Parts: sequence; C-alpha cells; structure tokens
Amino acid sequence: MTTIGLISDTHSFLDSRVEKFFENIDQIWHAGDIGSVDVSDCLCKISELVAVYGNIDNSYIRIQYPEYQYNEVDGVGILMMHIGGYPGRYSALAKELISKYKPKIFISGHSHILKVMNDKKYELLHINPGAAGNNGFHNVKTAVRFKVDKGNILDLEIWEAQR
Repeated sequence: MTTIGLISDTHSFLDSRVEKFFENIDQIWHAGDIGSVDVSDCLCKISELVAVYGNIDNSYIRIQYPEYQYNEVDGVGILMMHIGGYPGRYSALAKELISKYKPKIFISGHSHILKVMNDKKYELLHINPGAAGNNGFHNVKTAVRFKVDKGNILDLEIWEAQR
C-alpha cells in the first residue's frame, strides 16, 4: 500500500499546514506551477517527489521535471500533467497520453479548482487538487491525499484552508 499526497499550483508558497497533512506519506505528486525550487526542495524533505512543470515554472524547474509523468504505483497507473483539462474537455496531448497509457488516475492542475471526477469514457478517476499556493483567484487552498493498494484507490481525503 502506498499513500500519495497530491498538490498543485503552489506558486512559490508552501503552507506549513500542507506539510502536516503530508506527514507519513510515501510519495508527493506535484501537478505543476511549483514556482520555486525552495518549494520542491521542501517537499523532497517530506517524502519522495514526483512532479511536472507548469506554465509559470522557470527553466531550472523545467530541467528537473518533465511535462508529464506516468508511473504505476501498487497496480494503479497514474498519469499527471499540468494543463490537461477534465473529462469531456481534455487537451489534445492529454487525450493522446490517456489513450497511450490507459491510466486508472489522471491528474492535472492549472485551473486552481479542486475536482475529483469519474470519467466513464476512459474508465479513470480524474483528480485536480486545486491550488495550494497564495497566487490566483481561489479563496481556499486545497490538496489531496489517497492510498493505492493492489490496483485499488482508497481513502481519498481533501485538505482545505482559507488563504
């Protein structure tokens, strides 16, 4: 069993309450717009970091992290990119990658809007963890954690805090 913490759109700010929410997890997945290496360095101190770059990330972050990540964790294929859309409105690249990898979970960020949706067409769970940073139009910061075990997605929890 693996516990994953999921975060996006930190925009150079990491709330200490998110760090607490991510205690005792196995991996942190960051869906882009990290903003600064200080944030990624801090997340690496908490747990193993799997990340992608976002549209605001500089060249240093883009060298460290790819445009998308696909990994299998405890029998669950997970595909993550920053600008990917959501069910019925995926970007062209997201559709291509979903068709290629056939993930059980598709993660994207960018919208600053927390969404957890089943996609019946592609038979996957779409998760957008919203935004955990202070920049953007959102009033509530959000992050997600869940467990994967033997092909199953379990115990999804949402963290939220006022900006």
